[in-house]
Amino acid sequence: MIEITIDNKPFTVEEGTTVLEACKQAGINIPTLCYLEKVQAIGACRVCLVEIDGVKDLVASCVMPATDGMKIHTNNRRVREARKVVVELLLSEHEGDCKTCDRNEDCELQSIARDLGIRELRYEGEKAPRCQDASTIALVRNSAKCISCRRCVTVCTVTQSVSALFPQSRGFKTTIGPAFGKGLNTVTCVQCGQCSLVCPVGAISERDQTAEVWAALDDPGLTVVVQTAPAIRAALGECFGMEPGTLVTGKMTTALRRMGFDAVFDTNFSADLTIMEEGTELLTRLKNALVDGEEVALPMFTSCSPGWIQFMEYYYPDMLPNLSTCKSPQQMMGAMVKTYYAQKIGKKPDEIFMVSVMPCTAKKYEAARPEMNSSGAQDVDVVLTTRELGRMITQAGIDFPALEDSAMDAPLGLGSGAADIFANSGGVMEAALRTAYEIITGRELPFDNLHVTPVAGLDGIKEAEITIEGTVPEWSFLEGVTAKVAVAHSLANARALIEKIRAGEAVYHFVEVMTCPGGCIGGGGQPRITTDEVRQARMKAIYAEDEGKTLRKSHTNPQILQAYEEFLGKPLGHKSHELLHTKYFEKERV
Repeated sequence: MIEITIDNKPFTVEEGTTVLEACKQAGINIPTLCYLEKVQAIGACRVCLVEIDGVKDLVASCVMPATDGMKIHTNNRRVREARKVVVELLLSEHEGDCKTCDRNEDCELQSIARDLGIRELRYEGEKAPRCQDASTIALVRNSAKCISCRRCVTVCTVTQSVSALFPQSRGFKTTIGPAFGKGLNTVTCVQCGQCSLVCPVGAISERDQTAEVWAALDDPGLTVVVQTAPAIRAALGECFGMEPGTLVTGKMTTALRRMGFDAVFDTNFSADLTIMEEGTELLTRLKNALVDGEEVALPMFTSCSPGWIQFMEYYYPDMLPNLSTCKSPQQMMGAMVKTYYAQKIGKKPDEIFMVSVMPCTAKKYEAARPEMNSSGAQDVDVVLTTRELGRMITQAGIDFPALEDSAMDAPLGLGSGAADIFANSGGVMEAALRTAYEIITGRELPFDNLHVTPVAGLDGIKEAEITIEGTVPEWSFLEGVTAKVAVAHSLANARALIEKIRAGEAVYHFVEVMTCPGGCIGGGGQPRITTDEVRQARMKAIYAEDEGKTLRKSHTNPQILQAYEEFLGKPLGHKSHELLHTKYFEKERV
């Protein structure tokens, strides 16, 4: 520990702490536009300048380590004026169409300028040429708004190990984007949207599809159905000033009805359906390997996360057989709504407009995949991010925090607590184990409160082992087997785990991978800014939602059992294989 002084007050911090981190611990906010918590500190934006006694020039606090006896000044005139000039220079080159920008009142540059008291621009800089890139279904780029903070480069390269974005050229001509100034559709991009989540301005954002949804809601010839992902209920409130981790499930349902949706369903239902299909698939693979002696692709990887699916298609096509053939819960719900539900209400698939609300921009791409039409029409018509739904609720004039709670509709509106935790890294694994262990042994999963704590939390790669004892006769071949599982979130961690498996350094039966840090609660379409503190708050809320339910295991969901009895038949049966499973294909990496 070292002793430092910040603004004439003494503080003790751990050696190795940066000045920025030390000030944060002291409750002092220092503005920054390039810093990414635990990922990037490069001092590129120069907004986080502070003065240190004995040092001639102001220094960037994000890259300056605190040293014993250091005296730091964060709020004197010299510091304030320097920060103000830096931000004014950034504004002079930034295309400031704040009145119509989708980041208006959600822009870090705008917020910092306001906090610094900037009311007029003293400098007139040359604007960068406008280059609108709308080449992908999920993301839109506008280079004229870019401030070259390099956050998007870092998250794409370091966090996701995809490297679709790079600085091009030098000096004032520097632009951030794909190689040779081409569109995102020309490079290896998994459309995860983490770039749009960390961008401090509006240079990268999700493709806004709210107008398409409003048009569908205004069409009297369409039955408009909406599904909401588990992660939405712990994050949507942030769009309306509520604390991160505030559960708004009932308010969200009420808002969607007031907006005009004909039915409000819960993606938790299809998450439970996923567990039934995916769990059965895993057990079938194990039986084929251990009893029938067949060569089976193990470990089996989860297939819920579309960015992860694209990552495998690009980087590890030889391991595509290891992916579960299950569609994601989003796509299962789309197929069920346009077949099972359509039959119940006497509609054809093309008479139903299916909207998904997801924490993920890659879900937009997933819904548009040509194979996602097992109902005879596009199974999911439009995907909205959490941010887009927040904007639509505001446009509708709804006072969201004041709404009463209401319940989702039957027969696809009931989900178990196991489905809720799909939102968190490790949640799909825990949900699968709750069902698989009980099917194999006839007993509940032997973990306190059903939580498999070794795979929970924000560690990048997590592992667990469960020795199976006391099996029912049908599954006696698993008696004494130690099931080995692993969980990874963010694609750089997934890559590290895959390489470990390929090198023979680890052996697993089942592996969960989520594209985004923390899982869906940290998805690319969630409210900004998403820090680890925010992720933890959302995760805590999701676990609370699970623990507050009587129904906490997917295989005990009565609406799931009803769907199999009335329509699907059985897991991995002919009907479920037709509607709920798919194949994936190798893609050329550019």
